Amino acid sequence: MISLAKLFGKSDRFFELLSLSAKSAHQSIEALARLLKDSNGSVSLAELALARRNEKKTAETISEELVKVFVTALEREDIEAISRALYRIPKTVEKFGERYEIMHHLVKGNDFAPQMAIAQEAASVVVRMVDMLPNSPKLELIKAENDKMQELEGRADTLVLGYLKEIYSGSMDPIKAMAMRDLYDLLEKVIDRCRDACNVISHVVLKNS
Repeated sequence: MISLAKLFGKSDRFFELLSLSAKSAHQSIEALARLLKDSNGSVSLAELALARRNEKKTAETISEELVKVFVTALEREDIEAISRALYRIPKTVEKFGERYEIMHHLVKGNDFAPQMAIAQEAASVVVRMVDMLPNSPKLELIKAENDKMQELEGRADTLVLGYLKEIYSGSMDPIKAMAMRDLYDLLEKVIDRCRDACNVISHVVLKNS
């Protein structure tokens, strides 16, 4: 297998930056989990916004560093693709937080506990896959992690179907049903963003195997 170090030039700076991005994405999801467990009903978006800003700053640093470090055009695209995919995670998390702040009087944070647990697992998979990159990971190891992500997404899809049955059963207040549907969809997108990042990483490793 061609060493992925060649993908990023001689410096390991990009590995460090991508790892930082993955950890910021993970932190944003952990922050959201804490907000949903908040028993007094107050919602602060500070941690979510901070994670998203940190991620954006790291993405900008990656773009700036790419100008200074010699890589081929294809390699640059791969790095930027991973960076973009990682940035979309905290961005979507923050969007969920903004909607939840508006609707939290209609719903309960523990309504989202099963989905949130899956999102936390998904974020951990993203971090593991990114951290594997500097060591020129074997394709089967990356595939095993990506398979885990696909399994998590499947569990999330099954949960959403159950939620939709409850929402459209007619037993729920219409305003609450609208709020629940909106928030369930956004949290599903958070998991989808984690899946997208893993798919990009898998593609990069496959291409260089």
